[in-house]
Amino acid sequence: MRGFRLCLALMIVMSCAPRGEFTKVPEGAGSLMPEAIFVGTTRQSEGGAYTRARADRASFVRYDISIPTERKPGEINWPPRTRKPDPSMDFLALNETRYPSASDFRGSLRAAMELRAQSSAVVYVHGFNTTMAEGVYRVAQMHHDLEVPGVAIHYAWPSRGSPLAYVYDRDSALFGRGGFEQLLNEVSDSGAKEIVIVAHSMGCALTMETLRQMTLRNNSKVMSRIKGVVLISPDLDVDVFRSQAREIGKLPEPFVIFGSTKDKVLGLSARISGSADRLGNLEDVSRISDLKVTYFDTAAFDVGAGHFNAGTSPALLSLLSGILGIDAAFRSDARSRVGLLQGLVLTVRRTTEIILAPVGAITEQ
Repeated sequence: MRGFRLCLALMIVMSCAPRGEFTKVPEGAGSLMPEAIFVGTTRQSEGGAYTRARADRASFVRYDISIPTERKPGEINWPPRTRKPDPSMDFLALNETRYPSASDFRGSLRAAMELRAQSSAVVYVHGFNTTMAEGVYRVAQMHHDLEVPGVAIHYAWPSRGSPLAYVYDRDSALFGRGGFEQLLNEVSDSGAKEIVIVAHSMGCALTMETLRQMTLRNNSKVMSRIKGVVLISPDLDVDVFRSQAREIGKLPEPFVIFGSTKDKVLGLSARISGSADRLGNLEDVSRISDLKVTYFDTAAFDVGAGHFNAGTSPALLSLLSGILGIDAAFRSDARSRVGLLQGLVLTVRRTTEIILAPVGAITEQ
């Protein structure tokens, strides 16, 4: 009961906090570090802004986000109202380009890949309680910090952007399946040969449902191009996940899950849903040990609610940036102590589970 009250108090405090909004770069700004984010969304547009309401059809847009130089990896710096926005300190929006059609979006995405001489794309899916600006800025932060090859793409499903709207968001995640599949189709048709999906929280449930839907529809062209899936703090019932994985059949490889037994948000989600735990805060990973997935326990890096460790910790960002190759190395080396990586100690406890801890904070398992 005490833990539930703490989580409820956390949500109430969050509901009173100001929400992130797009802020334009001031005129006369000097040199900038822009990150281009291509977006497919099923949010409605009203008054020139994307809202929390659901749209019947997906629309497509590109944001160019200026990344400040004075910040730590994992941080998003929102400009305070007490001073003028500063590109050296704040995340700011340079441009917003709305595409009249899916064809225009594909053409722009194809041109961006050709300019970079790349044929890979990373598609990010935001989680519960996220506004449009928060999702886009978070993708800009992660893609910039990860330094991964590939164009950054974001699927913005219509979250209400309120910690008190859990049921609305859960329904919106289900509503967003068709839009996400369409976005993946457009990415594939633009020429992307390798697609990696990185999803967070409730966006993980949406991702799994969409992969299941694509399998049932025999969308083999796109499924064959998905070369990796990363689920961060997945807000997903374990039995539902197993059922989805069974219907998908062969999961994309690698298939990586970042979780934490101390995740307070997922603890509350489990209580709301009436389940013992969620996929992202598993106490017993043997429940998924028969699946070809790798589960990283990040509890040693928890800060605050512990719900986005992999996206905010510099050490975990270093791990995530090379996850495609690193996961294969883990699977070929099942020794109990793998060693050090970018300030991390990695301990393989089971074939499925890897415990992560900062150097100097490791204890024998």
